[in-house]
Amino acid sequence: MQKIPATVITGFLGAGKTTMIRNLLSNAGGRKIALIINEFGDLGVDGDVLKGCGAEACTEDDIIELTNGCICCTVADDFIPTMTKLLERENRPDHIVIETSGLALPQPLVAAFNWPDIRTQVTVDGVVTVVDSAAVAAGRFADDHDKVDAARVQDESLDHESPIEELFEDQLTCADLIVLNKSDLIDAAGLESVKAEVASRIARKPTMIAAKNGDVPSAVLLGLGVGTESDLEARKSHHELEHESGEEHSHDEFDSFVVELGPVADPAGFVEKLKGVIAEHDILRLKGFVDVPAKPMRLQIQAVGSRIDQYFDRAWTSGEPRATRLVVIGLHDMDEAAVRDAIAALA
Repeated sequence: MQKIPATVITGFLGAGKTTMIRNLLSNAGGRKIALIINEFGDLGVDGDVLKGCGAEACTEDDIIELTNGCICCTVADDFIPTMTKLLERENRPDHIVIETSGLALPQPLVAAFNWPDIRTQVTVDGVVTVVDSAAVAAGRFADDHDKVDAARVQDESLDHESPIEELFEDQLTCADLIVLNKSDLIDAAGLESVKAEVASRIARKPTMIAAKNGDVPSAVLLGLGVGTESDLEARKSHHELEHESGEEHSHDEFDSFVVELGPVADPAGFVEKLKGVIAEHDILRLKGFVDVPAKPMRLQIQAVGSRIDQYFDRAWTSGEPRATRLVVIGLHDMDEAAVRDAIAALA
């Protein structure tokens, strides 16, 4: 039996993974695709977005959400049983696409494809890492890149890397294809700088391509034919190196929670004020849906730093409670109570 190819799509928070997958599903070239989504937080926003895309290649039955925590920490308890059930289906998919949470390490997930029940039936076609080019151009992954780089030149033993930087590097290290998304938000010189920055962080040299709005042809994303599960020795993460030295891994550097509100009468004003809350409390990511009175459709909000995208994605369904629900993701020392109060005051 021919192995089913699986594509792992990873990337930092807000890099544009969901948009890219949505585009992929709408232009799948006749492939029947099963999609596994690992959402971070208690609200499966991304799955809800993708279910509304109406792509024939991926029906609601083909979309599986894993919301029990980071996929790299729940491989045995969550991912493996999900894959087993998927492979037991009579009508098996032509291709499996896995979207990791923005906080997941891809290496443990790829390693799971070597499990006996999976390796004979599925192979990792490739790992695609999506990068927010504008964020990297702005130095998002270090407190001050110039100072850190200068200090490293003077003292090779100095290490000022934050957990976010390590996560970023781990996702790049595992990649077979790096998509420099949101390239339209920077100029040509900025894009070249991002390419150099990304390349400097990894020993391997996977292919890099620029993209706007997650628009990458399915022929580019699918069919890489790498068999990544057989090449893990060349892709060791900080996580694995720490385990080799006996240290423990956790995602305690990040917290997430859901803020629930009532209807928002002035969505434009709400979004504008939300930018201030995000900046004041250093929120890494915010996403969810807003109930706008007298509007039959939900207003979707996706925020990365101070950049906020908003649009009406679909109509509220019959029997579905109308409410405003936002997932907030930030560092572990974020003041949850203060953030909740600040957002509640905007409605």
